[in-house]
Amino acid sequence: MELHKEHELHKRRSRSNYMILGVLLGFVGLIFAVTIVKMQHGDTMQAYDHTVRQSIVPEGN
Repeated sequence: MELHKEHELHKRRSRSNYMILGVLLGFVGLIFAVTIVKMQHGDTMQAYDHTVRQSIVPEGN
């Protein structure tokens, strides 16, 4: 005989919690993948790095 019987509400909450965990892990994975792709193509990124960038220097200077 089982001493502690789990209520059906707890089973639904557990399922819901696992679904939320899956969504959050998917979101973290997506952000990680976007970060990796951006880092691999870093040569095309333009950031403020205290150097003169020829792409923004006006013509004639």
